[in-house]
Amino acid sequence: MSDLEFANKDIETILNDMITGYEKAYYEKTGQMKKLYPGDPIRIFLYSQSLREFQLRQLIDFSAKQNLLKYSTGNYLDELGKLTGVSRLLGKYSTVTIKFLLSANRPIDTIIYEGTRISTSNGIYFETTKDLIILAGQLEGQVVCVCLQEGTIGNGFTPGQINVLVDPIPYVSNVSNIDTSTGGTEIESDEKLRDRIRLSPEGYSVAGPSGAYEYFTKKYSSSIQDILITSLAPGNVDIYILMQNGDIPNDDLLNGLKEYLSDKKRRPLTDKVNVNAPTQVSYDLDLTYYISNQNTEQESIVKEKVNLAINEYILWQKSKIGRDINSSELVARIIAAGGKRVEIIKPVFKGIDETEVAALNNKTVNYGGVENG
Repeated sequence: MSDLEFANKDIETILNDMITGYEKAYYEKTGQMKKLYPGDPIRIFLYSQSLREFQLRQLIDFSAKQNLLKYSTGNYLDELGKLTGVSRLLGKYSTVTIKFLLSANRPIDTIIYEGTRISTSNGIYFETTKDLIILAGQLEGQVVCVCLQEGTIGNGFTPGQINVLVDPIPYVSNVSNIDTSTGGTEIESDEKLRDRIRLSPEGYSVAGPSGAYEYFTKKYSSSIQDILITSLAPGNVDIYILMQNGDIPNDDLLNGLKEYLSDKKRRPLTDKVNVNAPTQVSYDLDLTYYISNQNTEQESIVKEKVNLAINEYILWQKSKIGRDINSSELVARIIAAGGKRVEIIKPVFKGIDETEVAALNNKTVNYGGVENG
């Protein structure tokens, strides 16, 4: 199906219409035929006016399309969302648990005040969300901290990587995170907001359709990338989710989503909601690729493109629940990137269940060199 067009935006058509219109009007006014050949000053003037007309038609077409869900963007899309009660999800801040260790036992309580800052070595700052009191006689305490920068920039710092005490505190000898920072999300993209607006009518149902659960699940967090909704037993709703970049959701997010979906305003009385992470099915990647001697002068560029294609395949493979492990997709991507031939030892094709997701285990990529042909 072709895209809608509210105004003809072909510059040649606009110019020809203007020239034809001028020639016709000139004849009707004077009774004389006049042709505007290239180089004619009047034709040059009409060309300048056709460019203005072209710009005007672009604006007309754009403005009309902003009233349609398929084409709307930015603030225009936000206004369309208001018609169905859907608002763009704002970005969230990453959280992590930080442990504070004292240099020695103290006879009095040690207070780590709310707002105390801790950072990574590359300057990503977190701060405590409440006062932490380490009781007299104890050496350590833990408190939840939040990143000071909105978005995913604070995600993924593994235990021990957030370890710089920015605001010195007497008797505190060491700080470090004890879990991986997570929960930070960017402001919702147009694509995801458009998808939620499209699903929003499902949210009005109280019959427990899969579309309603999908709508509310996407509303809970913009970092949820893929959703599977099924029922393995009568009265049970089993929801499996996958995060951006194919990441597996942590327990905090799963529990929070389950509580959100179980609210009486969203869950039919007879439904029991279960929220799970998909089961990971590991696979290895072991291949050798070759390039054609016709690409010898661009060898380094082709190698870079092939490696990028392999990484994109790995991301593609783990980004959807129930996606079979498909080595043919890997070959196609390498060939499209400029590879001539691929010898794949692993993976071999493997079908996976609808509640499983592929996960790379070991990766071995060898460059076989240049071949004729």
